[in-house]
Amino acid sequence: MILRAATVQFQHAPGDKAANLATVARFVESAADEGVRLITFPEMCLTGYWHVRNLDRDAIDALAEEVPGGPSTVALVQLAEKHQMIVGAGLIERASDGQLYNTYVVAMPDGNVHAHRKLHCFISQHMSSGDRYTVFDSPLGCKLGVLICWDNNLVENARATALLGADILLAPHQTGGTASRSPHAMGRIDPEVWHARAEDPQRLAAEVNGPKGRGWLLRWLPARAHDNGLFLLFSNGIGLDDDEVRTGNAMILDCYGRIVAEATEPNDSIVVADLDMSLLDKCTGRRWIRGRRPELYGILTEKQGGELSPREARFSEASTEERS
Repeated sequence: MILRAATVQFQHAPGDKAANLATVARFVESAADEGVRLITFPEMCLTGYWHVRNLDRDAIDALAEEVPGGPSTVALVQLAEKHQMIVGAGLIERASDGQLYNTYVVAMPDGNVHAHRKLHCFISQHMSSGDRYTVFDSPLGCKLGVLICWDNNLVENARATALLGADILLAPHQTGGTASRSPHAMGRIDPEVWHARAEDPQRLAAEVNGPKGRGWLLRWLPARAHDNGLFLLFSNGIGLDDDEVRTGNAMILDCYGRIVAEATEPNDSIVVADLDMSLLDKCTGRRWIRGRRPELYGILTEKQGGELSPREARFSEASTEERS
């Protein structure tokens, strides 16, 4: 079976859900013209992302919506129904108990909605982390799974999603150009490089496709697809996001970890590819998974004493040794 899928990179407008929904709608319309059945947009692309870390709880709550009853989810469902396409996009969810989540909504062509709450939410002390994996059947004849940004960094999350039966992993991000505390991972891009993109496009291209963007992604992202026997749709922001520059690099990888399509320019764009689902059964990752010895893996669920909360892991300057 061949499945046509798409992933999008775009620069969101912080706090302007109407403008961001309009961008999503425009890309969905374009994808429909190409026969796309599944399309993914970035993490929190409807609400905006990095500026949220500076907001108080009331301001974040003002951006948040119920899922599935909120207006943004309703709009995504309408797009999915109109174009008979699965549409995924990120926002801030307000749960029935008042808790706030970084949530990815997947609107189905039949009007149903699936939602994943980010497992490692660090952007604000006022937002909570999810507590379950998200894998579900689709009308495409395959199962979809969702992991948001930092969720994908931990190999256990990708493996758990695969073990739950996911064939395609939706991996929405807001990444690249980040001032990582690891000296050889990513690195901050000077915002002036983005502002001067018209005058010096080569400099911007070198940054987003170098070790701060694509180069960093290629150290690990193909492994998530290959080792777990998953197709992977990587969507990301592009351009200035508060004081950081997102690198885009939207790409589609097959279950061997090979890039089958990717964005090559640092601007709002869509990547489309035909996924050969017949590759799944015999791919390396799935053969390896069938050779697992679960009786050996108890250590994976044991605390080692150096565990940190998502916010500590992301923002703390102290190493494990310094904290012990």
